[in-house]
Amino acid sequence: MTITQLQYVLAVAEHRNFTLAAEKCFVTQPTLSMQIQKIEEELKIQIFDRTKKPIQLTDIGEKIVAQAKNIVIEADRIKDIVEHQKGFIGGEFRLGIIPTIMPTLLPMFLNNFIKKYPKVKLIIEELNTDEIINRLKNGHLDAAIASTPLQEEKLKEIVLYYEPFVAYIPENHKIKDKVEIEISDLNIEDILLLQDGHCFRDGILNLCKNSGADFGNTFQLESGSFETLVKLANEGLGTTLLPFLHTLDLNEKDKKNLYHFVEPKPAREISLIFPKTELKIHIIDALKNTITGVVKGAIAFHNVQIISPLSKK
Repeated sequence: MTITQLQYVLAVAEHRNFTLAAEKCFVTQPTLSMQIQKIEEELKIQIFDRTKKPIQLTDIGEKIVAQAKNIVIEADRIKDIVEHQKGFIGGEFRLGIIPTIMPTLLPMFLNNFIKKYPKVKLIIEELNTDEIINRLKNGHLDAAIASTPLQEEKLKEIVLYYEPFVAYIPENHKIKDKVEIEISDLNIEDILLLQDGHCFRDGILNLCKNSGADFGNTFQLESGSFETLVKLANEGLGTTLLPFLHTLDLNEKDKKNLYHFVEPKPAREISLIFPKTELKIHIIDALKNTITGVVKGAIAFHNVQIISPLSKK
């Protein structure tokens, strides 16, 4: 049997469909079916029960797929060892980033990274945290950037930075006269939130619960972007919280509505996440070094201290 044949087996096991698996492997369906049949004939067993729809793994097939995953990973690791020894940093690298990080962080490091590592082909997708976890576990992402900790047994996290929360309080608000604000000043019914499914929203809710801030049962408005939240706040519809890096893109007029928290400042932990198999670790390290360099520089330039988060996702 060959590594390619095992990859075909894994594709069918994942998609439970020979035609779809063939498309994902960029081969014809007859070619994929023939190669899987050769393995089954060689082993004198059936890996898949083709009588069921969708196709199911047999009992022995489950064990073979589990072992095939290990073999394919170790084969990839051999390539990694050789590339690392040669000092080569290149090839395709699939990176996921959550929506509340992508618009601000990506422009900060992408140009620097591709100039320094021109042989790396970055394939970047904006995905929510649940999608990132699933794709990392299924081998469809090499790494991701998200709010942590995720507490996933098969994934490893390297903290890149801690991003402070900043309050956006429009003119004529009752706490407008404060120089710095406290978490207890927050009224959850007055805070404009991102839509359900965003981890930054969850961080705000946890922050208010843990602090004893006024917490109601209903929310006035929810939105899918920070830009919309700022515009709604400017219309007098409430206040909002923003991640620090997002505030750098605000115009000068809106920046006057920003308020920092007293120490210890609430913050979110942002990490680089990847499988514990550590495949393509040389590219992961290159990403880590590039990102931490530009972010720490930006935060230091604006005199904002990098701190441990008050509450974590």
